[in-house]
Amino acid sequence: MILKSKNLIALFAALFLLLLGIQAYFMYKTYQVKEREIYRDVHTRLTRFTDNLDNKASMKKVSDDSLQHILIKFTNKEIDKKEFLSLFEQNRKNTQDYFSKYVDHQFENQGYKVAVKIQYTSIFFLPSKTKLIDQPITLFETKNKVIKAGITNTGNWETTSKSTSDDEKKITKNNSFHVKSKTEFEILNIKSIVFKELTLLFLCCIALLTSVLILYIFTVKNLIQQQKQVEVLHTVVDNISHEFKTPIATLKIACKALKKDWNPETLPLIDRQIVRLENLMLQLHKDETSEETPLIKGEDWSFFIQDLAFTFPDTNFEVSNQISEELPLDKNLMETVIKNLCENSVKYGSSEIKINISSHSKNLKIEIIDNGSGIEKKELKHIFEKFYRIQSNNIHNTKGLGLGLYFVKNIVTKYHGHIDVSSRPKAGTTFKISIPYEN
Repeated sequence: MILKSKNLIALFAALFLLLLGIQAYFMYKTYQVKEREIYRDVHTRLTRFTDNLDNKASMKKVSDDSLQHILIKFTNKEIDKKEFLSLFEQNRKNTQDYFSKYVDHQFENQGYKVAVKIQYTSIFFLPSKTKLIDQPITLFETKNKVIKAGITNTGNWETTSKSTSDDEKKITKNNSFHVKSKTEFEILNIKSIVFKELTLLFLCCIALLTSVLILYIFTVKNLIQQQKQVEVLHTVVDNISHEFKTPIATLKIACKALKKDWNPETLPLIDRQIVRLENLMLQLHKDETSEETPLIKGEDWSFFIQDLAFTFPDTNFEVSNQISEELPLDKNLMETVIKNLCENSVKYGSSEIKINISSHSKNLKIEIIDNGSGIEKKELKHIFEKFYRIQSNNIHNTKGLGLGLYFVKNIVTKYHGHIDVSSRPKAGTTFKISIPYEN
């Protein structure tokens, strides 16, 4: 039952983790699709704009020279490299405000914070394959800087123009240039935008997972509670079945004795065993009855030993009862303590058992000494465990369920008492119990 429950809990946990993984993967993929969709829209709108930059009056270069003219002047060494690069740098600075405002205006309604950078990555003078730049030069850039480009476009083209020298020969020649460009786009607040647009979906997924988790926890709690109830039921059944054995055995012996010979002491013994059986039955229905717990009287201790002596005639029971008053302790529980300890001694070969019962400083003292086979030191720490039975060469030599000492320990613990045991193999065992009863 317990193993099956553990397997169900493990299966439930595995399925929940699988569902969690599927939901996480689904949300991650949805995030990626939405991010790509936003970048596609931004890319389409910006590409239409950047393709026509040269046609916009406000985006023209600092000088009226065309790109080809600048390249030709640099190739002919009419301007040096520093001046050549400064023309592009000046162009970038002069157009940055307009470029930034335009980009911001395009995506103002959507709340996108977009960064754009357009560069020439290489320029070659084709007739001589001369490389005109060593590193990319920036033509246009927004005030928002590109940190990690979301989309990068590359392009390359050739531009050709004719030039005429200023000398007397008026030589005309073709100038061809191969240009490679790169345009980078980045939406700086893409994460917040995507999460904002997918908030409802994320909340639904989280609500679903939370509901499953709550259902899982609720189911596990109910399962644990049911297991505890089953364990309590088993304990009660084990306790009652164990306690029934002694009065039934005593009654059988008493009936046999009556058949053989009349003895006036036998009838009171039978009465006591019947009362004990009735009390055990009441324990099964203690929630349905309002009867008070019977308290133990001084003479009850002697009756317990008389019943044991009748049940085990081959064992000598020597009792010293120094208690004459009634104690605020459950009679049935005290009978269980005495009889379980004595029966345990008989099972393990005791022929003589001494029982000393006394009271000191509002503490009940019970001492039981036997001359049985004794207990190995390694076994002592286990004897109060449920279903534990002392073994000899891994073979049980006595009958029983291993519940007697377990019940004794539970009863003593219930009354906040303590129990000590000392033993030596083949030299007997001594149990000492102290139970406070002032409160």
